[in-house]
Amino acid sequence: MRQGRLARHSNPPPSTAIRPGMSGGSYKPLRTHEVREVIETVFRVLEEIGMGDPIPILRERALAQGCRLDPQGRLCFPRSLVEDVIARTPKQIVLHGRDPRHDIELGGDRVYTFGGGEAVNMLDPGASEYRPSRLEDIYDAARLVDRMEHIHAFSRLVVATEFEDQLACDINTAYASVAGTTKCVQLSFNDASHVQPVLEMMHTIAGGERKFRERPFCHGGGCAVLSPLRYGEDNSEVCVASVAFGGPIWVVVAPQSGATAPAALAGALVQCVAEAIAGLLLVDLVAPGHPVILGPWPFVSDLRTGSFTGGNAEEAIVSAAAAQVINALGLVSSVGAGMSDAKSPDAQAGYEKGIAVALAALAGCNNVSESAGMVGSLMGLSLEALVIDNEMLGQVMRAVRGIEVNEETLSFDVIADAVRGDGHFLRQQQTIDLMRSEYHYPLLADRSTPTEWAAAGSPDIRARAREALGRIMANHYPPYIDPAVDRLLRERFPIRLAERDMQRGNGRW
Repeated sequence: MRQGRLARHSNPPPSTAIRPGMSGGSYKPLRTHEVREVIETVFRVLEEIGMGDPIPILRERALAQGCRLDPQGRLCFPRSLVEDVIARTPKQIVLHGRDPRHDIELGGDRVYTFGGGEAVNMLDPGASEYRPSRLEDIYDAARLVDRMEHIHAFSRLVVATEFEDQLACDINTAYASVAGTTKCVQLSFNDASHVQPVLEMMHTIAGGERKFRERPFCHGGGCAVLSPLRYGEDNSEVCVASVAFGGPIWVVVAPQSGATAPAALAGALVQCVAEAIAGLLLVDLVAPGHPVILGPWPFVSDLRTGSFTGGNAEEAIVSAAAAQVINALGLVSSVGAGMSDAKSPDAQAGYEKGIAVALAALAGCNNVSESAGMVGSLMGLSLEALVIDNEMLGQVMRAVRGIEVNEETLSFDVIADAVRGDGHFLRQQQTIDLMRSEYHYPLLADRSTPTEWAAAGSPDIRARAREALGRIMANHYPPYIDPAVDRLLRERFPIRLAERDMQRGNGRW
């Protein structure tokens, strides 16, 4: 009987207690008047300080819309224009997966969790030292995310560091990403000229340009701003070129408090939101009304050293505040959370990620990015951590759901029946009915007795994640690109991901 119970616990039926896109917003780090003060200051920054180094097409379009250049050549945006752009920006954005089951609708206070990070190192299963990341790691991360139910879309988590040819790098990164998952893929590019060949590849994978445009399953964007308050030429051009995908443009900015942003967290928040809106202005003035995901990612410095630190309470709270402000503007929000400074998936990683992701999600962030797999202050990716973080995200999403209070759930009659009857609730029909719909159960977290844990070899969560990871990676080689299409792609594009590395029994896992 006990063995059967343990087997059921190891392979439980799916929980319906959570779902993607549940409403957050219960946590508000800023009071209502503070949100207004931040927004007012953001308008002042854009109008009075402005943005340096606008690319020519933006400068031309902006000046035609009533903007001005100050004596230092900074482009200043009148408040009325900024408000008009915010008003016409789509407030609901659908991200299409290649499989419609993975479609998600961003907007309002609906919460989804993403990967992301672009680390340059990998921490292999069981390893204590990092190695440079490779193209195969992007593919492995994509096919692992494909199996992680609480990571709702994919963005490359590492860089293929072996490439010197950056066009080949962008083509291969895009190929490895869509070969590994049918979730929506967020792409980045080293140069705007790389957008078109990747787009042509996606048309081929989709079965033609028309089919891709009906359901654009990947989209582009970039970090269009160099803090403090100036446009970066290359990434600005990438954001404009990415309009061709037809999907939303993601715009991320990452000023670092005490270094490239004020040390005062409120000031860092103001600058970060202003820079994110500057990215929106860049896209909108070139392609009016195009959907944009705004990513104000306020980074934090350890002021003892000046270095970036991703796993602190200040990072958690200012990121949640950034989501609150963007949501207050009615725009689609993204923040980075889960950027642990821990070098391995240990207790430090757990508490740093858990706090940051929970605050961002409870604040109602639409796209909680960097939320899984990242270690070493964004310098490394651990697939073990990604598996652990997927479980953490499930628990966070349960917290986002909160508690439903109504006459039925208040349970007066159920309490009365138990008190007057068996004296417990185990046999109550309500208990049976709510077992899966009210409660979400972890698969990795250890809920055994100390004796059972010791008998199993006293494994920690990293060891349990490594075991689960090994099962997935040895068997999940999804055939998401038709073989005939794949042959065509390999003829037309410099695809370097070997076919043998995309099949079982390749010796890598």
